[in-house]
Amino acid sequence: MRALVQRVTSARVVVEGDVVGELPAGGQGLLVLVGVTHDDGPEQVATVVRKVADLRVLDAERSAVDAGAPVLVVSQFTLYADTRKGRRPSWSAAAPGQVAEPLVEAVVEGLRERGLHVETGRFGAHMQVELVNDGPMTLLLEA
Repeated sequence: MRALVQRVTSARVVVEGDVVGELPAGGQGLLVLVGVTHDDGPEQVATVVRKVADLRVLDAERSAVDAGAPVLVVSQFTLYADTRKGRRPSWSAAAPGQVAEPLVEAVVEGLRERGLHVETGRFGAHMQVELVNDGPMTLLLEA
């Protein structure tokens, strides 16, 4: 499982003209893009949840849990693109939707269980993700 974590001052996801997930502007939060591969399971979910919740990347070296910062989770199979050969990415390392969707949802639920306010995109939809990256701060987590 891969999670691309961005510290943001605002973020939202739009699907077919409708906002489906949004972090309020003005404060700090995290946008987390989650990609799932074939052999991911509960252990990888737990690692990503722990890291996202506890990473000290907000102001004053606080974590999302410390700061009560909101999190926007968006599924993104393209985190497993293989671009080593040719000009067309291969998606074979990305888990199919029926495998990935429950694991992305488990990440969301795990973050909520940690007391975080979590917004989401819409799994499998064509999404427009808007964000203001703060720093910029972008980290790749691999579990």
